Amino acid sequence: MDLLEHYHEHPPQNDRFVLRKTMLPSDGDMNLYGARGSGKTALILDHLSQQEKETLYIDLEDPNLILATLDTLPLQAYIEEYHIQELILDHYEEGMLEGFPLVTRLIVISRLPLAEERFIPLQLFPLDYEEFLAFEPTASGSIAFNHFLKSGTLPEMAKHIKNNTLFMKQFFQQQFGPNEQALILILARYNTQPMTIHQIYSFTKESFKISKDFVYSTMKQFQEEGLIYFIDNRIKRSGKKMIFYDFAFVKYLTASQPFGAQFDSMIALTLIKHHIDFSTLGLHGYVTKENELIIPAAFESEEHFWVKAQNKFSLFKKHGIKKITIITIANSYHFDIEKLYFEALPFNEWSIAHTESEE
Repeated sequence: MDLLEHYHEHPPQNDRFVLRKTMLPSDGDMNLYGARGSGKTALILDHLSQQEKETLYIDLEDPNLILATLDTLPLQAYIEEYHIQELILDHYEEGMLEGFPLVTRLIVISRLPLAEERFIPLQLFPLDYEEFLAFEPTASGSIAFNHFLKSGTLPEMAKHIKNNTLFMKQFFQQQFGPNEQALILILARYNTQPMTIHQIYSFTKESFKISKDFVYSTMKQFQEEGLIYFIDNRIKRSGKKMIFYDFAFVKYLTASQPFGAQFDSMIALTLIKHHIDFSTLGLHGYVTKENELIIPAAFESEEHFWVKAQNKFSLFKKHGIKKITIITIANSYHFDIEKLYFEALPFNEWSIAHTESEE
């Protein structure tokens, strides 16, 4: 059987798909992109299963394409002969093809966003907390939250709660090359800390033989892919706060990560996934463009935080803070200090409330 015919007649299936909030546009050429492990292929296979029109899905990581590259296959002729209306190219990398074939609709799935203006760009993030709950078999809020802490935000890990350590090992070994693995181990060690690319290179070369060019170019790719984020500091210009894209994966890569850093990372990633513009206010929390200060304080009681608020009140006023939200594990309380409103919310309530406000 011809390879293209095989792809056409035997499209892959995903029997364990869990609905995501990201919706694919119904028309137009599209580039679905996002970090490895975020669920892009699962989302596109669900789309594929619902199509009535002639669709051809090609996984560019299929080992059959090692000896017979897509450029050497009569793809355009096949599209015309079999009246293919929609072509899906998965695991595409820039420059992999000299040109795209002519087809009514083209969907390209990649880690990095494509530069061509013809594509509607659509970024897929790993799970937010509300999406994670759809993977959960339990109705208990506390148990679900504990599972979230253990499994993190990568969809496949959310399905492997009992064996997620083994899955993380496989994910690390299969999804990242040797030099990438070395760099990621350094990034995990310094997650949530203020960093520069030069500092990252300096720390990396202390343990691994990796070139400066590799570190700088790979860090740029990691940022474009959404594996790593650097958060601007409203108080200082140097040393942006670095956030890795999954807090549970970081915990696997470095057992020394304190819970406070994990909780801090969860809050920053929630803001990123809900498209909220924010920066850090030094070490005091995250501040939005509306001057709401969001402070991670997992176990802070009302009495203890009230004392801290009194000590930092002049700092809050100096930077024009209009509201302060304290994110906790389970505590809820609120109070005012000279018309500045303080409200503490558990993470699960706050994260879902942010989702609803975006909608």
